[in-house]
Amino acid sequence: MDTLSDRRDGMVLTPPSKAQWAAELPRMVGTIARIPVEWAELMKAPAGDGRPIMLLPGLFNSDRSNVVMKRYLTALGYRVEGWRLGRNRGAKAIGSEGEKLLARLDAYHRDAGEPVTLIGVSLGGIMARFLAHREPEMVREVITVSSPFAGDPHATNVWRAFEWLTGEKIDSPDVVARREEIAQPLPVPSTAIWSASDGLLNGHLCHDPQCREIEIVSSHMGVQMHPETLRAVAGVLGGERG
Repeated sequence: MDTLSDRRDGMVLTPPSKAQWAAELPRMVGTIARIPVEWAELMKAPAGDGRPIMLLPGLFNSDRSNVVMKRYLTALGYRVEGWRLGRNRGAKAIGSEGEKLLARLDAYHRDAGEPVTLIGVSLGGIMARFLAHREPEMVREVITVSSPFAGDPHATNVWRAFEWLTGEKIDSPDVVARREEIAQPLPVPSTAIWSASDGLLNGHLCHDPQCREIEIVSSHMGVQMHPETLRAVAGVLGGERG
């Protein structure tokens, strides 16, 4: 295996360029500026049906990173909660076997009285898929946002940060086995939202033929609050499956 790329369907996947990486912060600032301008239009999305939704944050982020999406989906009429496990530092946050995250899903499922829709950003999307594989009867649907579940993590600019923040090696047998499990087709409906211009991850790692996909134009940083992301999520929840 090439340590800096992944081969998928005859295509060599490499990390985004340094220029794309450098553009992440200014692009995120632009995203934040668009939110108040487009909010009224975003609120024209289909009304929610009160279903329970759990938001899972990206690497080293907490529930605060999803505050815009939570506010938006709540305003539409969904019952939205965060994962309540602090900053996402991989196994350090969810337990070596994911037991803390599984317990959180179980608690919300019992409280809601019905399966929970999981929306995960980046690493949070990978964890959402993990939950759906382990406890499919508790999960209604999975929506991943810029989550690199479909290939070699070396085709990103953040794999070293992942190792440093989580204490896990991406090539360790346990991590590889977990990654292979997560990449398998899900037993519940799934949608992948991804961007080809992502500056941290090769966008092709974020979708595969086994799930519905929606391509947007966004940076990785702040993607969970991008109007295109919010519109796509609301459309999926509201039944627009295109």
